[in-house]
Amino acid sequence: MQAIAQAKGRQGMDWAGLGWLFLFFWYFSGVTHLLIQLTGTSGFENFRQALLMSTIWLIPVLLFPSKARAIAGTVGVVLWLSSLVGLGYFCIYGQQFSQSVIFIMFESNIAESSEYFAQYFAWWMVPVYLAYSFGAWLLWRRVRPLGFSRKQALLLSLAIFVGVLVYPLAKQIQKRPTLQQALEKFEARVEPAVPWQLVVGYRKYLEQLSDMQLLLADNAKIAPLQNMLDKHVDLPSTLVLVLGESTNRQRMSLYGYPRATTPKLDKLREQLAVFDNVVTPRPYTIEALQQVLTFADEKNPDAYLTTPSIMNMMKQAGYKTYWITNQQTMTKRNTMLTTFSKQADEQVYLNNNLNQDARQYDGDVLAPFNKILGDAAPRKLIIIHLLGTHMSYKYRYPAEFDQFNDRQGVPAWVTDDQLPTYNSYDNAVLYNDFVVASLIENFAATKPNGFLLYLSDHGEAVFDSPEGSVLGRNEGKPTAPMYTIPFMLWTSEQWRANNPADYTTALSRPYSSANLIHTWANLAGLSFAELDTSKSLVSADFKVRPLIIGDPYQPKSLIDFSLIKPKVVAVESKPADLAQQ
Repeated sequence: MQAIAQAKGRQGMDWAGLGWLFLFFWYFSGVTHLLIQLTGTSGFENFRQALLMSTIWLIPVLLFPSKARAIAGTVGVVLWLSSLVGLGYFCIYGQQFSQSVIFIMFESNIAESSEYFAQYFAWWMVPVYLAYSFGAWLLWRRVRPLGFSRKQALLLSLAIFVGVLVYPLAKQIQKRPTLQQALEKFEARVEPAVPWQLVVGYRKYLEQLSDMQLLLADNAKIAPLQNMLDKHVDLPSTLVLVLGESTNRQRMSLYGYPRATTPKLDKLREQLAVFDNVVTPRPYTIEALQQVLTFADEKNPDAYLTTPSIMNMMKQAGYKTYWITNQQTMTKRNTMLTTFSKQADEQVYLNNNLNQDARQYDGDVLAPFNKILGDAAPRKLIIIHLLGTHMSYKYRYPAEFDQFNDRQGVPAWVTDDQLPTYNSYDNAVLYNDFVVASLIENFAATKPNGFLLYLSDHGEAVFDSPEGSVLGRNEGKPTAPMYTIPFMLWTSEQWRANNPADYTTALSRPYSSANLIHTWANLAGLSFAELDTSKSLVSADFKVRPLIIGDPYQPKSLIDFSLIKPKVVAVESKPADLAQQ
C-alpha cells in the first residue's frame, strides 16, 4: 500500500518506473540478442524485433498497477525459463535458437539426444545461469507500481497494442496476397522474442515436419530404376558430391578471375578436371536442386516428386548414403532440402540459426566428413551441402580470410558504397576455396577408390557489370553471373586405374546441371533403362543442347542461356580488370 501511495504521490508520467519495468521484460530476450550483436553473429533486425516485442508485457502492469510486482514476477518466471534455452544454446554453439534445433532434438534417437543434452548442459552453464538469473532478480526488485493516471495508462497501453501488434499485422495483411502469408510474416516478427521463440519454433516444426513426411511418403512409393547394372559392384568405393551455394565461377581465379580467390584449388588444378561451360537451370537453391538431384528438368519440372533422386539411385546400387549440411534445416523454404537429406541413411545438420543472415562457417563440415570417411561401410555416397558464398557475405568467412579490402583488382565501375560488399564476396569465395580444397585433400589422404565432384547450386551477381548495380539473383532479369557455376571433378589414383578416362574434350562442353544425375550415374559406372548418356557431360554419346534457364512453370519465360552469354568489358588503365556480363 505504501508503494501505491508513493506512486499516486508522484507528479507527471512515471517514465523512470516504466523504463525499469521495460528493462526487466527486455532482459530475457535482450541478453542473448546483445551477445549476438557483440559477437557479430547476425544482423540487427532480430535485436530490434525482440526490443519491440518486449513492450507488450508492459500492458498488464499498466492496467493493474496495484499488482505490478506480482504480474511482473509471474511473467518474468515464464520469460526466464523460456530464455534459458536460447541463451544456453547460443553460449555453446554460437547460433540463435530456431525450429531447426527442435527438429534435430525430436528427430534424434535416445542415445543421440542424451549425448546432445550432455553437451548442451555443460558445467560452466551453471554459474552463467546463476549470474543471469541474479541479474533478472535485481531488475525485478526495481519494479514498482507506475505513477500514471488511469487515462494515461489506458492510452499508453492502447498505443503499445496498436503500434507493436495491430499496425504491423494490418500492414502485412495489406501487403500479402493471402491472410496466411500475412500471418507467417507477422509471426517472423514475433519469433525473435521469448517465449515466442519456443512457441513459434515448435509450431513451425510441426508444420514443416508434416510437409516433409508427406514428401518422404511419396518418395518411398517411387519405383526403382529399371535394369540397373553397376560395373563396380564388387569394389569398395567412396563417392563425394559437394554442393556449393551462390558461387559464381567468374569470381574464381581458377576460372581466370584476376584476384587470387582460389589459391588452394589453383595449386590442385593438375589433379582436377575443371569444366568451364556449366550453368544452372535456375538461380535459386531449392528450385535448382529439384532438377540437379533428380530427373526433373524444364520439360518435366515435377519429376523430382515422381522419379528417383541421386540418393535413391545410389542406395539402390548398394551404397550407404550420408548427407552433411551447413544450410538451415527446418524452415518453410528449406523443407524440400531437408526432405532430400532424409532420403539418405544418415544426416548431419550443422546450421540451426534462426536466419540465414547469420555467421556460419563451412569449415564445420570437415570434422563430420572425416568421421564418415572412417565409417566401415565398404560403399559410401557422401553429399555435403555448403553455405558457400550466400548473403550476407561478411558472415561466411573468419577474420583471417578478410584479405580483399581495397580496390586492387576491382573494376572501376564499383562505387565506394558497393566496394565493401564486392570485397566481402571475394573473401567468401576465398574461404570457400579453403573448404572445398580441404575436403579434397582430406579425402585424398584416405587413399580412396572414388571421386569427388563439386558444383554450386547457382551463381550470384555482385556488381559484375557496369550496366546497372545488380546484386543477388533475379530470374525475371537474368544476368550471366547468376547462372555460371563452378563444376570440377577430382578422382583418386585407384579410381583412375579402374576407370581410365580423358576429359579434355569435355571440359568446355555447354552443359546444364539440370542433367547432373545422368553425369553422376555415368561417372559412378551405373547403367539403367532411364539413363540418357547423351545428357552425360563425360560420355562419348554427349549431345549439345540449348542451355535452358527460367521458370519451367511459366514456359514463356524459358530462354536459352546463350542469349545472355558473358561479354568481356575492358576497364581503362586496368588491363587485369575484366568483367563478364
